[in-house]
Order: sequence, then structure tokens, then C-alpha cells
Amino acid sequence: MHNTISTKLMNRRNILRGMFGGAAVTVGLPFLDCFLNGNGTALAATGKSLPACFGTWYQGLGFNNGRWVPSKTGRDYENNIELKMFDKFKPRMNIISGTKYFMDGRPLETHTTGWQIASTGMIPLGANSGPSLDSQIADVIGARTRFRSIEVSLDGSRVSFSNRSGSARNPSEPSPAALYARIFGPEFKDPNAANFHPDAMVMARQSVLTAVADERKSMMAQLGAGDRARLDEYFTAVRQIEHQLDLEMQKPQPLPACTIPGKVPEIAVGRTVGEAEHANKLFGQLIAHALACGQTRVFNILTGANGLRKPGSTQTWHSWTHEEPIDEKLGYQPEVTWFINWTNNQFVAFLDALDSIKEGDKTVLDRTVVLWQTDHGYARTHTMDMLPILTVGGAGGRIKSGQHIALLGDPATRIGLTVQQAFEVPLTSWGALSNTTSKTVTELLA
Repeated sequence: MHNTISTKLMNRRNILRGMFGGAAVTVGLPFLDCFLNGNGTALAATGKSLPACFGTWYQGLGFNNGRWVPSKTGRDYENNIELKMFDKFKPRMNIISGTKYFMDGRPLETHTTGWQIASTGMIPLGANSGPSLDSQIADVIGARTRFRSIEVSLDGSRVSFSNRSGSARNPSEPSPAALYARIFGPEFKDPNAANFHPDAMVMARQSVLTAVADERKSMMAQLGAGDRARLDEYFTAVRQIEHQLDLEMQKPQPLPACTIPGKVPEIAVGRTVGEAEHANKLFGQLIAHALACGQTRVFNILTGANGLRKPGSTQTWHSWTHEEPIDEKLGYQPEVTWFINWTNNQFVAFLDALDSIKEGDKTVLDRTVVLWQTDHGYARTHTMDMLPILTVGGAGGRIKSGQHIALLGDPATRIGLTVQQAFEVPLTSWGALSNTTSKTVTELLA
């Protein structure tokens, strides 16, 4: 009976219909139990698994020594004091301790070198670097989505650690309102709408690009090697645009969990903790809905920790790490610790947003894995070892969780390689020089 009902519902692709300002509108229904198999991992009508998703949370300035590493390894561990706010996610969370960024004799560019190794597995030479791990994963799971990846920052900047290669960065979006317009604006196609009408302008653009592609062969034959190389690069970009337009011409696969969030208001973006907290709340809702609606499967979030400050203060979190003395009674820097706790709570709020969208007895978080990384183990002395690394979520069963894994002295790139292999990126090793590794963290792989 369960499958019969779900098949009928899926064939009808039920939606709510209505009128707003004289125009027809539709709103997709959430994933009801009757749409899914018994555990909420696949569509009951087709048996097709719900797609796994990947995200990064880049939070600078590390943690305090002795306040985050659990006393035990394995599954029988307790979160240390600076990670206590993650207790409710402990069964779906991994803590990896002891890893290191290797410098190979290169000078340390503080608050930059760590990010470079975390995201690309290497310290770049000039503009030469490999793609970031999120781009590698997006090549595998994001090719059939409207957005290969979505990047946001909480501090009002365009900074991002996501890049295709070299200096080709994917800039962050600092405005939740602008991100709402990008995702759910006029070009958004409700995957659960009963009727699908390709946009006429998309059709026109598609036909023009097709005509250009048809003429490529005759044009290339008349040019020298240098011009042919430049045109080949140009037409590669054209083919990517054509592919995107082709996706827009196709009716999306139904995703009953897809609902459109209410319109996001314009807010002040900046580096005070209040502004960042407001942005994080809105970005969390938008990214959660974007994943549920199949608009993307990859996202990157930059907290902008270095420049964050309290309202009315000129001291930033970064400056506190250098200038604040260690309290003799507490044994740590109290202002720095306030920022660590505050930002960890922002990550918890973001995870709550992913976990709030139900899919059977699972949630969007369950088919997502979020990789938390940082630039230094201990910001006060710019250490590059004893790095905290976290994963939260199971990526639809690809990642095991609920563990503290100690990898003392190992390259942090082991975790980057592991998550890429979990998403079937065709890599047997990752990184450069001493950061190169071919050894996955098998405890993480399901």
C-alpha cells in the first residue's frame, strides 16, 4: 500500500496552486513519508537514492590548547569543553585530532598558508595550484545542478577558499538577499511543478550558442596555433554555458522536500558579530532549501573569523589572539575564548538549519557531510600542528560518524583525500610535497 500511494503521488507531483498579484504561483510539498522508502534514503516510486551533498565550513584561528581534544579516542568519548555545544550532533559527528600542515621549508604566511593546504592540499607557487577539494567533488556530484557550488561569507567580504585552479576563485556572496535572488529569483524552476515551460530567452541563448559552436571547426582551420589555443579556451567556456542552458531546458526531477523560503530582506553585512549572526541565520535557511530543491549539492561557508569584532569595539578576534594575555586563573585568553564559543554556536545554528528539513525519518543533514577546517591549531602562536578538524553528517551513508580519531603527526590532507574518495573523485593521492598522501582515513569511510 505504501508504494502504491507513493507512486500515485509522485506521478501527480502534487503542488499547492494559487494566484498572487494576478499571476499563477506554485509551492512544492515537503518530502512526506509516502514519497520515501522506509528509512527516508530513497524515493519509494523509483528506488533512486536521494543525492549526497558536501559542504565546507572554514573557521579561522583554531581552538585553545587542552580545551577541545577529547580524552578518549574511538566512539566512547566525550566532547571537551570547547566542543560541548555539539553534543546533540555527536552521533553524526567526527573529531579528528593531531594532524599537521607541512611547510617544506617555505615561509609561513600566517592565516593564509593553512587555508591553502586545507583546501588544495598544497602551498601554491605563484598562481599555480590545484583545484580546491570542493571543486573536485562538484565535478562529480554538481555537474547536473543549476549551481555547481554556492559560496557565502559571514563577514561581508567576497573572500573564498574555493577555486577551480590557480587564481580562478569562486567568490563568496556576502548578501543573503542577493543569494535569495540568485537561487529563488525568476530563473528558479520548481522541481515539483506540474507544468514545465522553458524560458524563451534561455531557448534563444541556447540556439545562438549552438550556432557559434557549429562554426567553430571552420573558424579554427583558418587560424594559427596561438589563436587556436585561445579560441579553444573560449569555446570550452561556451560549452560550459551550453551545458547549463541545456539543464535549464529540461524539466527538473521531482524533489518533494523542496519548499521556497520566504523572501529574504536586505540586511547590513559587516564584521560585527551581530551582523555575522544575522547573515548566518539567513544563509543557513537558504542553503538548506537550495539543497532540498536540488539547486546545488556543494557549498562553502567562510566565517571571516579574523576580522570579527564585538559592536563598538575596535579589537578584532584576530588582534585579541596576539594582544590579550592569558588569564592566570583561567589558563586561557577569555576574549579569544568568547569568540571561539560564539562562532562554534553559529556552526551549530547552521547545522540546525540543515537538520530542520525532514526527509522521511532523515534530514538534509543526513545526506550531507560538512567538513570543518581551520588555519592554525592555536592562533596565539600560529601553530601548524594539532589541528582540529570536524565532519558532521553522513553524506547519505558514505561517511561513518560518532568517533574521535587521533592521527598524531599525519598530514591534514588525509581527511581531504578521504572525503573526495567518499564522493568518488578519481584520486589515489592528494596534496604536494610533504602534504601528499595516498592514505585515506578508513575509519571514516562507510
